[in-house]
Amino acid sequence: MLKPLALGLGLLALPTAALAEEPAAPPPATQKAIHAAASAPRVQIALLLDTSNSMDGLIDQAKRQLWTVVNTFQKARRGTQLAHLEIALYEYGKESLAQEGGYIRQIVPFTTDLDKVSEELFALKTNGGDEYAGMVIQKATRNLAWSKAAGDLKLIYIAGNEPFNQGPVTPKSAIDNAKERGIVVNTIHCGSEREGANTGWASAAQVAGGQALNIDQNRAVAHIAAPQDAELAQLGRELNKTYLGYGSKGAESKRRQEEQDTNAAGSVGSATTRAVSKASRLYDNSDWDLVDGAKKGKVKLEAVKDEELPQELRGKNAQERQAIVDAKAKERADIQGRIQKLQAEREKFVADKQQAAPAGAPATLDKAIIESASKQAAAQGLALE
Repeated sequence: MLKPLALGLGLLALPTAALAEEPAAPPPATQKAIHAAASAPRVQIALLLDTSNSMDGLIDQAKRQLWTVVNTFQKARRGTQLAHLEIALYEYGKESLAQEGGYIRQIVPFTTDLDKVSEELFALKTNGGDEYAGMVIQKATRNLAWSKAAGDLKLIYIAGNEPFNQGPVTPKSAIDNAKERGIVVNTIHCGSEREGANTGWASAAQVAGGQALNIDQNRAVAHIAAPQDAELAQLGRELNKTYLGYGSKGAESKRRQEEQDTNAAGSVGSATTRAVSKASRLYDNSDWDLVDGAKKGKVKLEAVKDEELPQELRGKNAQERQAIVDAKAKERADIQGRIQKLQAEREKFVADKQQAAPAGAPATLDKAIIESASKQAAAQGLALE
């Protein structure tokens, strides 16, 4: 909702009451996964999405293109050391959110649980409200568990379409705070480049040392159909049979996995890219799956209580449990190998068919993120290819 405020980055002073909340710690399981990977380079991406009226197209792009963005970081590395990817989500500008909190909600703290991120994106709804860009940047900067390592890639992407300077926190103060912590803020204006410049989005990115990006949030996501699509989607679903959920999170997480397959199936492109993600190292479910958990050393099969095991392992001794887990691991590796082979064939097919977009055509959310993240990763010595 547009407020009659003057444009610019140095508008209002920062009230301390607006930022009094305590930092939200990641869930224990996610925290363990993050600490286990502490020695590897990390890529942290916080998506701050405007969920006010007219932003349905933005949300649709976010949920349909999540897996394309994830796949961009499959090979992210510094030297021979592969990077770990963590994603956080915020929504802002929706009138059903608490006014005293600036109409802002942290949806997911930094997590490696990609199915959880997908689930939350598909649950988002829009309605009218006030869009406080500076305030949501400040909350994300202060309340997320950002890496303290100078070489890690720490990115904020804020997307919306209203003037950037609304609310009780000036964009400049929020951006300066982010820069002090080594976080790069990128702005994604949902509209024309000219409008983004006139409403403060471009100047905010300039101050932040990030990129000012412009997208058409209502543009249909382009997908080049390929002969491999149907089999890729099917193999993605077949992978689910190789998961052995354990503990209190097992059943819920396996249900979430299947539901996100169903969500992705609404788009051929999403089903394909999700299958590729599920065959990658970034799709790590070691917090609830015995195969991943045993592989990462997070669970000892003989130590899991019988009632916390999936049905097919109950009543088995340690040797029998191990045999079943090993068989599932081999089955999974075989399916993942097939997916990776098909994806290589698909990439060649698409490269042969792809035509350049018309000059000046607005980007979509995934393209905006991938373009900027690639440049900013290179600046940190991270290669994505």
